[in-house]
Amino acid sequence: MAGETKPKIFLIVGPTASGKTAASITTAKRINAEIISADSIQVYKGLDIGSAKPSAEEMDGVPHHLLDFADIDDTSFNVSVFRELAIKKIGEIQSRGKNVLIVGGTGLYVNSLIYPLNFSQAEPDFERRAELEQLEQNSPGVLHGMLASFDPDSAERLHPNDTKRIIRAIEVFEKTGSTLSAHGGDFANERGETIAFDPVIAGITMDRARLYRRIEKRIDMMMEAGLLDEVDSIIEKGYASDLPALQGLGYKQLIMYRKGEVSLDEAVELIKRDTRRFAKRQISWFKRDKRIRWFSADEPEIAERIKDYFLGELNN
Repeated sequence: MAGETKPKIFLIVGPTASGKTAASITTAKRINAEIISADSIQVYKGLDIGSAKPSAEEMDGVPHHLLDFADIDDTSFNVSVFRELAIKKIGEIQSRGKNVLIVGGTGLYVNSLIYPLNFSQAEPDFERRAELEQLEQNSPGVLHGMLASFDPDSAERLHPNDTKRIIRAIEVFEKTGSTLSAHGGDFANERGETIAFDPVIAGITMDRARLYRRIEKRIDMMMEAGLLDEVDSIIEKGYASDLPALQGLGYKQLIMYRKGEVSLDEAVELIKRDTRRFAKRQISWFKRDKRIRWFSADEPEIAERIKDYFLGELNN
């Protein structure tokens, strides 16, 4: 409807180790907000150190949602579940007269809340398509299995050799957080659905070399804080190492170490390397969204600057 005013939601995004947690907690206090985590590993119970989950002390009284929500062996949690739960939480928070602050680096989770469910506008990502095509070449049938894991109806409808449509179905899911089958299986959905919120997005950036140093230092601190003990506790409980939750950075590599596949030093170096690569992908992902206003963590008082931006937008 023309002139309709949508409720504002605020977001802080950016690569891992850029300082999102500290900035978000300070910002939340200053804009009277509660935080919803958009992190695909922090959602799991017991994955604390490796996911850099904020402690109660770090939260400093700011309510956080969708942390410690799913069990490690819950294979049903995906971006669609996140979207449904997050929308419900947004309504609850706003009903209390408080603002909503979404914080995290999982691009799929963030996009599920700030992009319309209009598949015709899910722009093609040719780099991602090339990755998927290479996966299929290396392991024929892997893409059909991937599709079946989150959209069994589309997987049943599409032949395993119909790589082009399978890749498009995966692409749509990754960009919108919704499956084709949920919208009638139409590859050219023209329904023009719109997002329910007016997103105000702040991105945290910093010099790449400094970010990589922070990543490496944080991983060293995680090891000192007992990340290996956390992984050992998970293994002792008998969780399967191929669970989605255990593919997170830190967990996967240290499980490799406990299996004797790499040395401990090699595992730690793999964590650092893979985290640097992950951060690079996160930066590329978020840079595509022109709505994001970027703030440099290399400058002082980043939380104050983000707060001023949010309050300015809130009053518009």
